[in-house]
Amino acid sequence: MSARLRLAFAAAAAALALAPAPAFAWGKTGHRVVAAIADRGLSAEARAHVRLLLGTESLDEAATWPDDMRSDPSPFWQKTATPWHYVTVGGAQYDVAPPEGDAVTALKKFRATLLDPNASVADKQTALRFIVHIVGDLHQPLHVGQPGDHGGNDVKLNFAGRPSNLHSVWDTGLVDDEQLSFTEFAERLERRTTPEQVIAWTDPDPLDWIAESAAIRPTVYPAAGTADLGWDYIYKFRPVMEQRLAQAGVRLAAYLNEVFHAPPRVEPPAATPGGRTRRHRM
Repeated sequence: MSARLRLAFAAAAAALALAPAPAFAWGKTGHRVVAAIADRGLSAEARAHVRLLLGTESLDEAATWPDDMRSDPSPFWQKTATPWHYVTVGGAQYDVAPPEGDAVTALKKFRATLLDPNASVADKQTALRFIVHIVGDLHQPLHVGQPGDHGGNDVKLNFAGRPSNLHSVWDTGLVDDEQLSFTEFAERLERRTTPEQVIAWTDPDPLDWIAESAAIRPTVYPAAGTADLGWDYIYKFRPVMEQRLAQAGVRLAAYLNEVFHAPPRVEPPAATPGGRTRRHRM
């Protein structure tokens, strides 16, 4: 290998080392858990709309599509869509979106697409898949990131004896430690969720979900100097992780039910012989 080629490889390696790590919230299992819980909470109306758009594609399949497509080298997936998976919140409340957009602006965009009678089926399919994914993202505390550490990707540590970072611990480490399929995990969370919790969590407002994640976020960072996270960390934060997955599933159902809800149609009074009217029973 020539000296020039060696220098080129070294420069490329250095650039990769300095580049921020990609953020994938919850991983495949977590996103599918959220979608499976939401699927059971869809209204008949929302379920019909979802089926019209996705056909035989299930909601849990749609949930991972925006992450799967991040391997596509096109500028849309490598640049335009990247900020749609997270928000950056310096304090306790979401403030203003950056010029490139974020998960909040993406939700607004895709909600408008679903409600647009002139939007194409393909655009509505993309919108629905992104909504399913983004609702899950915003319930992962490190996807409501603080400025400066790329949502915990820059916090290097060992998890269960293996090199990792704090973001990956929350994306996949805590979830996969359960060793459950997404259907088993979703069923367990549903069994443990009370009717009172479902009522309390049925909130379709993304700003409320973001405020919750921002409040949780400071607690998940290990103490300064901690290089290894093990069973004590898993024991402490497993209930938090499970609650955020369950809440995301309930909220995703609430969000889609609201989007796809049509106002009830009121029939005009029906004419009867003799000029009298007869009202339809509701």
